[in-house]
Amino acid sequence: MDNWNPRPLDPRTLQLHRRGKGAPLVLIHCLGQSWRFWDVLEPLTDTYELIAYDLPGHGEAPLPGHQYGVPDLTEHLRAATLQAGLTKFHLMGISLGGSIAQHFAGTYPGAVDRLVLADCTPRYIDEARANWPIRAKAARENGVASLIPMLMKIFFTQESLDADTADVRHVRQTFEACSGEAYGLACEALATVDAREQAKRITAPTLILCGSNEGQPFKDAAKWMHETIPGSRSVEVPGAGHASVRERPGFVVQQLRAFLG
Repeated sequence: MDNWNPRPLDPRTLQLHRRGKGAPLVLIHCLGQSWRFWDVLEPLTDTYELIAYDLPGHGEAPLPGHQYGVPDLTEHLRAATLQAGLTKFHLMGISLGGSIAQHFAGTYPGAVDRLVLADCTPRYIDEARANWPIRAKAARENGVASLIPMLMKIFFTQESLDADTADVRHVRQTFEACSGEAYGLACEALATVDAREQAKRITAPTLILCGSNEGQPFKDAAKWMHETIPGSRSVEVPGAGHASVRERPGFVVQQLRAFLG
């Protein structure tokens, strides 16, 4: 990508939101959303401490003022978790968050107890990599709201969109509130991400989730991750698009209870 100049992120800008009691489960949200994306996992707080945070410029997190890559997001999380006394934890990410999670788990395998990768890829196909800067430009010039009609059809099945469920409304409203610059910077990180070597170094037991209505490149990525990460499990989330966790939370909570133990 032209004019690519990533720089480290300040760990002081990463605020951990902690709720529940039990084994820590760190959660990384997707592009254009916020730490509240994970509210649907609230039933797990009886057994786990859910720890979520906003990615740069998302939610309440400040804009970094410069480009960053997924390796920078890994170091950002590493510094913040160490500062919080979290030396080992379960880790889950979806979409962009899943790319970060597998990069982190391969970079710091000793820090991850169990790993959950949802609707994500270690590296986008060439067509998608070329499209991310175009989407970044659109978000900066016309706002994230201009992308919502396209995004919602990716994130949810038509059934959920027609029903206009509470989860559909939450995701739409969060997109509407997202900064165009924050979205653009994250798009540029996605255009450059390549966590394939890190994925090969993952040692944590891994659960791979993928919506049944997910796009074929993500289904292919789920297959690649399952074949690459030793002992991993791959589960299709029925009746779900890219935002599988928000669209079918009951199913996902059940899967997490069974996997995390």
